[in-house]
Amino acid sequence: TFLPGGDSIVTEINGTMRIIKNGKASDPIKGVPAVAAGGQGGLLDVQAAPDFATSKRIYFSYSEGRGDGNGTSVASATLVRDASGARLDNVKVIFQQKPAKQSNLHFGGRIVFMPDGSLFITLGERAMFRDEAQNPTNTLGKLVRIMPDGRPFAGNPKLDGWAPEVWSIGHRNMQGAAINPASGKLWT
Repeated sequence: TFLPGGDSIVTEINGTMRIIKNGKASDPIKGVPAVAAGGQGGLLDVQAAPDFATSKRIYFSYSEGRGDGNGTSVASATLVRDASGARLDNVKVIFQQKPAKQSNLHFGGRIVFMPDGSLFITLGERAMFRDEAQNPTNTLGKLVRIMPDGRPFAGNPKLDGWAPEVWSIGHRNMQGAAINPASGKLWT
């Protein structure tokens, strides 16, 4: 993700996050939560909040180990930069893909902010659980839309039996997501 002033933040699948300034990578940013790195899992996307210039908030997705498996999670944090380097403060998990599954494949994890402040998150179906992409009660193989604090977006479809954060179902492992600059609509 690009920051005001031209610096950027990059993620490395092993769980390292760095700032790129003038073409050079910083030491690892401290405070990144543990990731379940392996296969396609690890530290995934990072996006600066639309109000980053004042809030210093970032949002990032990663594969999170849980007692019953693993899944894609999204956290927010404040990026602090000082003489000692960079760190994440106030890390808060705002979304967890459910149910967790034992797999190191198909995490998805792209984050896209909409102009209304909501965010879309792409979620893989975890490969071996592909039929679950059609099950609207969970978040495997889904596109979800939430608010920055993790609440479901009020304009989600709200169909009978659908998890409240689900925007659309039946996806394999969306890796690309962007806003069409002409229409303002999400493309995946």
